[in-house]
Amino acid sequence: MWKLCVSSMLINQQIIKTTGVLDNNLLVFCVLFSPSDSSEVKLDTNTAHRNLVLSEDNRKVTSVRQKQPYPDHPERFDHWEQILCRDGLTGRCYWEVERKGGVHIAVTYRGIRRAGGGPDSCFGWNENSWSLICSDEGFSVSHNNIRTAIPVPSSSNRLAVYLDWPAGSLSFYSVSSDTLIHLHTFTSTFTEPLYPGFRVWSHGSSVSLLTHPVLK
Repeated sequence: MWKLCVSSMLINQQIIKTTGVLDNNLLVFCVLFSPSDSSEVKLDTNTAHRNLVLSEDNRKVTSVRQKQPYPDHPERFDHWEQILCRDGLTGRCYWEVERKGGVHIAVTYRGIRRAGGGPDSCFGWNENSWSLICSDEGFSVSHNNIRTAIPVPSSSNRLAVYLDWPAGSLSFYSVSSDTLIHLHTFTSTFTEPLYPGFRVWSHGSSVSLLTHPVLK
């Protein structure tokens, strides 16, 4: 299970933007400070494209060539190899993933289109979603079909996301040993719950949901 933790504490985003690096332990302390705020978020199998396979523990999604016999569902993506998580977020949340190959790490409003291959159904290509695009060649971010390259080498396959929904802030980080390297921050006025999502766009690529220690 993937634990997502919401905290009443705020991270000083200005420090991150100035230094580009934040001690990982400090961030974990800030985000996981209140154990009563923790909640479990799972991948929504009803949204999974048929070329995506989920692990038995529902924490890893992999792109495969053979289509899976998933039942028809109105919320299933039928063109882009994408999947959403089940629960929407409206608080302050931090999570980490480990990726292999080409993937998008995104958040989106629930109403993103599921059918067809247009921009209104692809993470980062519309006004309803925000995405970090990862490959072995590097990183970029995309929102409303505006893509921006990030001049940071993709030396780590471990990425982190910090969402401060009330403040309208969405930040992406590369995780290396005990530090977080700031990649990009989107600012917006969020109007609906945001759902974590993933696009796994090359066969053999995968995304694994990582669990942080939670204060008991």
